[in-house]
Amino acid sequence: MNEENTLLDRIIFNPVLCENWKYIMEGAAYHLASFFLLLGYMGGSGTFGAIYIFGLLSIGFLCSAVWGWLNACGLDIVIWNVLLFLICLFQLAHLIYQFRKDTFSEEFDLLYKQICQPLQVPLQTYKKIIKCCDEQTLPLAKDQTYAVESKTSIDRLSFLLSGRVKVSQDGQFLHYVFPYQFLDSPEWESLRPSEEGTFQVTLTAEIDSCFITWQRKKLYLLLAKEHYIARLFSILLGYDISEKLYALNEKLFAKFGLQFDIRLPTLSSSCLQLVQAQIPPGSRLTQPSILLG
Repeated sequence: MNEENTLLDRIIFNPVLCENWKYIMEGAAYHLASFFLLLGYMGGSGTFGAIYIFGLLSIGFLCSAVWGWLNACGLDIVIWNVLLFLICLFQLAHLIYQFRKDTFSEEFDLLYKQICQPLQVPLQTYKKIIKCCDEQTLPLAKDQTYAVESKTSIDRLSFLLSGRVKVSQDGQFLHYVFPYQFLDSPEWESLRPSEEGTFQVTLTAEIDSCFITWQRKKLYLLLAKEHYIARLFSILLGYDISEKLYALNEKLFAKFGLQFDIRLPTLSSSCLQLVQAQIPPGSRLTQPSILLG
């Protein structure tokens, strides 16, 4: 107890100042260690920031251990700096492993950057979404049909990654589906989870295409469990359907030579008739203006 009080007195109450300063500079390893430690503590946040921090700190602690071994000749200095070096090295290896684990294929990486990153969707949430579609992309060759009118059942939701798909009914062209649009958003919104139905349109690939798909039951389970993902899909589906409504508006322009605003109440019924070509009877989508805000 007396020894502790004496040490406390020497540190706080009666500090002992250095009387004999060393005028010899420490070795290069000491200054190199200080330099790397300085750079390490200037790192930012996030995964890359943490990799930067622990990478430079590990080098700094290693240089400090070398200095303690060659210049300071202190066993405690060597032990502490080696221990800190190993801890930083372990943390760095863990971060690199997590980073490699979170990498995706080129298609899914581009999908995240184009759709989810602008909406600030967390990476962990995005991983749950693509896991639901088994992280697989499906090809759609030229002239191959994705769905046939009155024959194909509505049992999935698909998203086009590349290519172009033509939507038609009774042989009459309606509109195109372009990359980063849903192939069957109206059909998905037309049914409740307990209902069944078939496509009222035919979807045919005009060029070689690629898409991802979520099985209906599996996706409904995910949406019921993850409310954030459910809201995200609701926004994306609403926007996608509004884009299809505008595409049908362009079709009206091509037919009549006039540019209409589909948000006007007087044109709602006209646009709805065209949209219903993609939506089976009993649909919940009855007011296009609601989707357009």
